Amino acid sequence: MMEESIKAITEKVQANCQFVDLVLMEVRKVIVGQRYMLDRMMIGLLTEGHILMEGVPGLAKTLAVNTLASSLDMEFKRIQFTPDLLPADILGTMIYNQKEGSFEPKRGPVFANLILTDEINRAPAKVQSALLESMQEKQVTIGDQTYKLPNPFLVLATQNPIEQEGTYRLPEAQVDRFMLKLNVKYPSKAEERNIMDRMTDGNRIAPKTVANAEDIFRARDVVHEIYVDERIRNYIIELVFATREPAEHGLENLGDLIEYGASPRATLALITAAKAHAFLRGRGFVIPEDIKAIGFDVLRHRLSLTFEAEAENISSDEIIQNLFDHIEVP
Repeated sequence: MMEESIKAITEKVQANCQFVDLVLMEVRKVIVGQRYMLDRMMIGLLTEGHILMEGVPGLAKTLAVNTLASSLDMEFKRIQFTPDLLPADILGTMIYNQKEGSFEPKRGPVFANLILTDEINRAPAKVQSALLESMQEKQVTIGDQTYKLPNPFLVLATQNPIEQEGTYRLPEAQVDRFMLKLNVKYPSKAEERNIMDRMTDGNRIAPKTVANAEDIFRARDVVHEIYVDERIRNYIIELVFATREPAEHGLENLGDLIEYGASPRATLALITAAKAHAFLRGRGFVIPEDIKAIGFDVLRHRLSLTFEAEAENISSDEIIQNLFDHIEVP
């Protein structure tokens, strides 16, 4: 009976995931490489999970989000975070209408489907909190009125890992609200040559609209149905608890490196993102490889490392790899 149910779910997945290939095909007409980043953006859309991207400037982060929005017929807004930014600059404010003699709301740029917040750590804490509140509540209050944000609504924030002067570090509690944190890498030699040839030939390719919000909504419903075996669920719990109690899981060497382990949000994000990862690969069930593929993006910003780990130059990714190497795979 279970096999028949999984087969039925897989058929629904394969029927509803075809639009993803069409969307990525359009995006790749503009974006060279960056398959990892594009894959994770689709996972964010399918799970309503916001994404924090860390990478040096010039890696096509803005162009990728803009192109994705165009191919999905969604509204895109880019907000450049600066030290003088105010919450009203992103949320909106009340303005006086002289003709009517009354105040009326002016909505800010956050009222869009896909929001790219460039260099989120350049704005002070008050602005960061205002954005993260809208991400969590999916609504904005202007004056005495509350307005729902569009659906789909996805925030992709960027951080520059090089420059730290004039920045405001995001507190761990705020970073935890991002479902995934991506480390965006440089392109390969072949990809960079392709970028050079494509971007200097004078031709600009405009992506076609091949899907819409309804396709995303249908896909989300199917993602929720994807089967997760009890052994996979226990595997997720073991991974998360190993970050909190490493010694009890045979990882005594990590005890002095992890100050605080992953929160319950990590547990929820692991299972949800793993379902979306399986969906993108046409499967109606989650396998351990889905957890391993998405685990670094879910956990790397949720581990608070000790001073000793920083002194020894040990990264979160190294600790997560240690977890995957040690925790028994079902």
